[in-house]
Amino acid sequence: MSNARLKIVKRAVHEIKDGMNVNLGIGIPTLIANEIPSDYNVLLQSESGLLGIGPYPLEGEEDPDLINAGKETVTAIPGASFFDSAEAFAMIRGGHLDLTILGGMEVSEKGDLANWMIPGKKANGMGGAMDLVSGAKRVVVVMEHVNKKGEPKVKKECSLPLTGKEVVSRLITDLAVFDFSSEGMILKEIAEEVTIDELKKKTEANFSISPDLKTF
Repeated sequence: MSNARLKIVKRAVHEIKDGMNVNLGIGIPTLIANEIPSDYNVLLQSESGLLGIGPYPLEGEEDPDLINAGKETVTAIPGASFFDSAEAFAMIRGGHLDLTILGGMEVSEKGDLANWMIPGKKANGMGGAMDLVSGAKRVVVVMEHVNKKGEPKVKKECSLPLTGKEVVSRLITDLAVFDFSSEGMILKEIAEEVTIDELKKKTEANFSISPDLKTF
């Protein structure tokens, strides 16, 4: 895991509270499962049909029948349940998830999310993201702040196909944490080694600064 991703994962795990039902998207979000405190009673749900996902298995202990939505082998905690994808999506669409943490390709200053395809590149399908952003009680997006070319991924308007409009509750990057409200995009936390000026240079979107801005 890169330092940027590790920083995101360490910060994002604090969004998960004891007693929650949570869905973790593919990519960076799946890495959060191993960081959840062992004394937390948290049920992780996969749209592939598993409620009660545990940590990644140790090498040699993988079970090919136990996978998450990203087709990675996982473990199941005691008391986990298995069901078909129709039941899994009924949970999502019925509003039974307290939180979903998803990866992102772009997020706009209005809280729009683009995370399912890049035009011209092969895509296996939209997956469950569109259902998750409309069905979960809270949507947190995790992603690196800039792309491999150093271009901002936090934009005034998303240029990629949207997953959902004005659906993001909180955005966590390796540089900052933003919240979204009717007042716009608000900077809530900033990484210790990052200055406001540096953040503005790497952020296309307009944002205000919370009066109780913290570091992480």
